[in-house]
Amino acid sequence: MRTVLKSTAALATAGLALSLAACSSSSSGSTDSADKPLVVVASPTPHAQILDYIKDNLAAKVGLKLTVKEVSDYTLQNPAVQDGSADANFFQHVPYLDDFNKTHGTDIVPVEAVHLEPLGVYSKKVKKVTDLPQGAQVAVPNDATNEGRALKLLADNQVITLKAGVGTGATIHDITGNPKNLKFKELDAAQLPRALDDVDAAVINGNYAVGAGLKPATDAILLESAVNNPYANVLAVKKGHENDPRVQKLAQLLHSDEVKQYIEKNFQGAVIPAF
Repeated sequence: MRTVLKSTAALATAGLALSLAACSSSSSGSTDSADKPLVVVASPTPHAQILDYIKDNLAAKVGLKLTVKEVSDYTLQNPAVQDGSADANFFQHVPYLDDFNKTHGTDIVPVEAVHLEPLGVYSKKVKKVTDLPQGAQVAVPNDATNEGRALKLLADNQVITLKAGVGTGATIHDITGNPKNLKFKELDAAQLPRALDDVDAAVINGNYAVGAGLKPATDAILLESAVNNPYANVLAVKKGHENDPRVQKLAQLLHSDEVKQYIEKNFQGAVIPAF
């Protein structure tokens, strides 16, 4: 991931660890931890919403104590799991996780795929991507996996062309064809909805679009297909903790009919169950 955790992020990570310390528990599968709350850090929308639904309606039925901590800055969530200040996180897809592990030397693993948030192109200035003017400014996520995913979406719809074989690992330097001479602005994914007033278009992750009041199914001028999509968001833990009975209980609830119905009813196509 090219977004480096600089000193401010390091301080924020430390603050997050301190805030979680009071409710954190051992993540092992031992009986000592089985009755303690499972602490999960999650992005506010839709991840924490789904977890709050489980906490309020389903967890007690299976004897699970669940503590949900909303963390808007997703760069802090894997470090929280790695250092043990949280037991699990719920915010990312596997390509992002794989890249994070490779870049940071962490050993966090997926437990279950839960849902897909379709990536979309949004604009307040044009109704179709073909209407983008020459030299238009387009904002894209600045982390490695999501930038490649955004560029692939544009390439798949003939807006740009990419170097052969780069796939979802593409960067703006891999653009080989740019008929409209688009200018790409790389921003933190969470900032993209706020940038819409300042750019001609922005490629926005589904969770941040929903959080900003956008409706991907109707507001996106271009939307990623859900067919054979590898970007389902997962529940993740530190390697070796997959069989913690609390983690397994949560994984089962995340794949329940109740959660599927909750997702379909409340997000209406902006978030799609992956099970």
